[in-house]
Amino acid sequence: MLLLLRESPAHGYDLLERLREFQSERDAGGLYRTLRALEHEGLVTSSWEPSYIGPDRRNYALTSLGRKQLDSWARTLEETHRTVGSFLQRHSADRIALAEG
Repeated sequence: MLLLLRESPAHGYDLLERLREFQSERDAGGLYRTLRALEHEGLVTSSWEPSYIGPDRRNYALTSLGRKQLDSWARTLEETHRTVGSFLQRHSADRIALAEG
């Protein structure tokens, strides 16, 4: 969610649609609970945006603290990716060696 908000501020329904890339199940209630929790932690901020074709919508944006947290999580994921990659490479090499031997 933080990555999507760093790409561009959005309202809940827009975020729900953009989350499809990361998860197949769409839970609007869960999305809004998560947004409220992120806002409570100071990672996102929200404001009401007037709508000319329907009810006003709450728009969410990433805060500077949210950007720092996102960068921290990304570094953790990069390290995990390297670790898993190393594991899989060694596992594959071992399997090949056993098959040949």
